[in-house]
Amino acid sequence: MANKDQFTANDFIRVIPGTGGIVSTIAKAVGCDWHTAKKYIDNYATVKQAYDDECEHNLDIAETVIMNNIRKGDSGDAKWYLAKKGKHRGYVDRQEVDLNPDGKEILIRRVGIDPDKL
Repeated sequence: MANKDQFTANDFIRVIPGTGGIVSTIAKAVGCDWHTAKKYIDNYATVKQAYDDECEHNLDIAETVIMNNIRKGDSGDAKWYLAKKGKHRGYVDRQEVDLNPDGKEILIRRVGIDPDKL
């Protein structure tokens, strides 16, 4: 691998789009090791911004897939979406843990989305 002093912030900014924000992919594209790429991401505001933009872009893609699936009637994705984005409306997915009075047994109940709300 090349000496890290041979790189510029622009070397990283140029290759980040399309990497999915995967540091090892960025490092390979620049020709450095993972730690050097991570240092540039952490220490240069312009590289960090390019990295954050790439990560946000991937979240947008993932959300688009989920929304397309929901529009096609995928109830699994709809329930997942409601549990994540619909909490303020009472759609929650949580576990409750209770001890029996004797303290020897633990009861774990998974409390999910009320199917009557769908």
